[in-house]
Amino acid sequence: MTQAIAGQFAHAAELLLDAKAVLAEGPHWNAAQGKLYWVDIQGMSFGRFDAVSGVNEQFQLDKTVGAVVCDADNGDVVYLTTRDGFERYDCGTGKLTGIADPEADKPANRFNDGKCDSAGRFWAGTMEDVEVTVAGALYVLDNDLSCRKAHENVGTSNGIAWNADETEMYYIDSMKATVTAFDYDAASGTIERPRIIIDFKNEPGLPDGMTIDAEGMLWIAHWGGWQVSRWNPRTGEKLDAVYVPAAKATSCIFGGDDLDVMYITSARIGLTPEELEEQPHAGGIFTYRPGVKGTPTHLFRASKA
Repeated sequence: MTQAIAGQFAHAAELLLDAKAVLAEGPHWNAAQGKLYWVDIQGMSFGRFDAVSGVNEQFQLDKTVGAVVCDADNGDVVYLTTRDGFERYDCGTGKLTGIADPEADKPANRFNDGKCDSAGRFWAGTMEDVEVTVAGALYVLDNDLSCRKAHENVGTSNGIAWNADETEMYYIDSMKATVTAFDYDAASGTIERPRIIIDFKNEPGLPDGMTIDAEGMLWIAHWGGWQVSRWNPRTGEKLDAVYVPAAKATSCIFGGDDLDVMYITSARIGLTPEELEEQPHAGGIFTYRPGVKGTPTHLFRASKA
């Protein structure tokens, strides 16, 4: 079956790390370190993969981890979204410090995917853990560590990307199977005028994580669709797709010295023994060189006291 699916694609991603993660997500490229950070949401951990040595370090927590971003000033510090909101983690000491929990009154929700804009604000959203009702929202952790709600009525908060001049922000709600564009004010970090630009109703799987390339095209991971696809946000046209040897592709990011390598995360959660036999590397991290460069990953920038 997997060979038949693979035969439908002209391009294929290759296995990089056989992580066997339950739910790998949120890849974050640290250019200064040459390392890929990623989370295993249901594995309650995040990883730090050295692209040169091939060594992956895993940092275990006791709660779900939705996203990880690096601190701009301290290479040992990361900022996380967890079941308890936004938190700061020191990779050297293992100390986890809570910052803001905007949904402390919603124990059935958890944080999911997130990303920083060029000013170093951390955008991340929530979802109901059982994914039945539209109960999530999109939040921003500002540079001064204050937290605010930016968008509500969210089903499953997922991929985020900005165009080159940050006049638009793109945002995925997996439950609604849509990609929404907002007008973006980079100075204030605010969004307005939401409009759906891509509808996945005729696509295999659901839209999950997302990144944007140097030509302004979106790359979207298909949860349940065996692929990462490329889209024109101006026209809503699907341009290309790369086969991923795991049905549940979850997200993607550009990395490498020239930002010409795409890193793709995947999941094995919910797969039957027969499905796992067909896709033994599900939950792994894959790579693909699409022939177009990506855009830089931004770090979190806390205000100086």
